[in-house]
Formats: sequence, structure tokens, C-alpha cells
Amino acid sequence: MVFAGKRPNNLGISNGKLASCPNTPNCVSSQSPDASHQIAPLTFTSTPEEAITNLKQIIESLPRTKIITESKDYLYAEFKSALLGFVDDVEFYLDRNANVIHVRSASRLGQSDLGVNRKRIETIRANFK
Repeated sequence: MVFAGKRPNNLGISNGKLASCPNTPNCVSSQSPDASHQIAPLTFTSTPEEAITNLKQIIESLPRTKIITESKDYLYAEFKSALLGFVDDVEFYLDRNANVIHVRSASRLGQSDLGVNRKRIETIRANFK
């Protein structure tokens, strides 16, 4: 696991927010104030419990994925790249008041991700009902 890197220590929810994206372009977040990192949150019309269960099933169906932390309003998963084993940290925060799931997907190492983090969230969104 040459390119796995160390698990960040700033993950999780703090005051209703996921961690900010770094200045590098290899991160997207639905809570980011700047356009380059901004991505829409996942929206749902089911119950929050059904939404998080559905999300978990989608994540588990994707290749090279491992759920690390899970609570009723939060999921954290690691996604590994096929070629070199680069790890991306992907978080989901269920906001029950707004009926959305906030997302943050960030590469651990490097600068550019060639749009992989954004594509991943859009793939999850396309499967999320």
C-alpha cells in the first residue's frame, strides 16, 4: 500500500459541518463555499433512516470500498483506486432538518484527482433514490 497515506484526523462532523476542503483541487464538498470544490448534497424524500440505509447499500456495492465509521447520521468510507491503491476519504452527513445528505470526497495524497472525487459522488447520486 505505497499510496494509501495516513487517515486524516480532521474527519467527522463538527458543529454540523464536515471538514473543509484543502486548497488542492482533489476534493469536493456540498458544504464548500467556493465553486471549485462545491457539489450538490444528496436529496431524499424517504425517511432519513431509509435514506442512510440506501446510501450504505450503494457504497457497499462499489468496488474497493470499505465503510470505516457509521452512525445514524454519518457514514465514512475509504475508496481505493484500482491501479496504485490511492485512498480517497468519503464522508456523508445526514441533515434531518434539511432532508439532505451532505457529502465530502477528498484524495489523501497528491494534488489533482482528474475529477475522480466529483465523478464518484455523481455516480452515487445517480444510484441514490
